[in-house]
Amino acid sequence: MDFKRRLQENPVVVAPMAGVTNKAFRLIAKEMGAGLIYTEMISDKGLKYGSRRTRKMTEILPEEEHVVLQLFGADEEALAFATEYVDKHTRAAAVDLNLGCPVPKVVKNNGGASLMRHPEKVKRLVSLMVERTRLPVTVKIRSGWDEAHKNAVEIARICEDAGASLIAVHGRTRSQMYGGEVDLDIIKAVKDAVGVPVLANGDVKTPLDAANMMEATGCDGVMVGRGLLGNPWLIRRSNDFLQNGRCEDPPSPEERVAMAKRHAELLAAHYGERRATLEMRSQAPWYLKGLSDSSKAKKALSRADSRERMSAILDEYLFRMKTAL
Repeated sequence: MDFKRRLQENPVVVAPMAGVTNKAFRLIAKEMGAGLIYTEMISDKGLKYGSRRTRKMTEILPEEEHVVLQLFGADEEALAFATEYVDKHTRAAAVDLNLGCPVPKVVKNNGGASLMRHPEKVKRLVSLMVERTRLPVTVKIRSGWDEAHKNAVEIARICEDAGASLIAVHGRTRSQMYGGEVDLDIIKAVKDAVGVPVLANGDVKTPLDAANMMEATGCDGVMVGRGLLGNPWLIRRSNDFLQNGRCEDPPSPEERVAMAKRHAELLAAHYGERRATLEMRSQAPWYLKGLSDSSKAKKALSRADSRERMSAILDEYLFRMKTAL
């Protein structure tokens, strides 16, 4: 894949999000015009040891495009196997190594952001992946482990030298988790230090945020994560703003409700009714975020026991809104 060209055409990228960027959400993101779409992070050991659930996570539909499959892990043998598996058995357009996940269960097994403390290990892992696949290899990193160890530039250079074709930088340290301010300067420093395309990641919640991120860092694209929860329109609106300096209005309450229902329908179609219900308990309330008098509906959605009940709650909320006007 020619990442530079792809991002020139479409610079808004969907970040990997556990429990979110599955097939259902990726289809919505594609319709909204995402330049690249990352899968949930997938365990290299899960693939190596034949976990059925893990292998199911690697499935990419024929109608999907520009999907980057993200792996996490630190075991060289397992990562080699997983990389070959992605190459031979999936429709991925590229394969990514997660060097940024901050959650304890990943870090304690030496994966994710913990790898940024071991530059030589990173070099071996990325080199190994490049050797084992015909696909482009990308990496997602953080600014560093903590404030005293901001080594994103060093890690980015190592990854590029090892053969990585694109680097995404979340401008927070592992110790910050998802709090505090994003360091735009270090993202810019990474962009200035390497020749491969760079994505800037962190706190893009509006089209203006995307434009400011691009301007401040000079990056080739923006990677959007939590800002998309309940708001996939942010992809299309940000692209329009970046390309044309204008964008459509935010979605109406009716559009939000319709999309929540569609999200649930896609989940049910690909994963079954039970999983659709369980996942939409957390997803559906996001579609009502910021709308007036929505707290009762959001609470009810988080406890709903079926997709039909969720649909009824959403319809009841819209009815109350209209009759209150």
